Amino acid sequence: MAKKEIQEQEERNTIRPSANICEEQDKVLLSLEMPGVTKENLSLKVESNELQITGRRSEPQTDDNYLIRERRDGDYFQAYTLDDTIDQDNIEAEMDSGILVVSLHLKEEVKPRQIEVKVK
Repeated sequence: MAKKEIQEQEERNTIRPSANICEEQDKVLLSLEMPGVTKENLSLKVESNELQITGRRSEPQTDDNYLIRERRDGDYFQAYTLDDTIDQDNIEAEMDSGILVVSLHLKEEVKPRQIEVKVK
């Protein structure tokens, strides 16, 4: 490996995105902070009941001589185990201003339902 490639690999960090998880009546919402990640550098997949979220943030390459460099390239990674109440075929994701919102819809059979009372 070239010296530059080794340095870039050492500088690359794995970042666990900050997340909020809230439950609504028919779904669970995951909101993850992933600033600097574009749609092209974002991947969500379900494998063996595990939702895996990965993303890559890349800083523009410059030849500047930094006095301080706190922002670096980084790889985001987070995984969640999905229980059997989640409809794995009905997962939606939307990115807005660096926040990824993943909607995990509940299966129909576990959603709350109103039971009609009949009068005799």
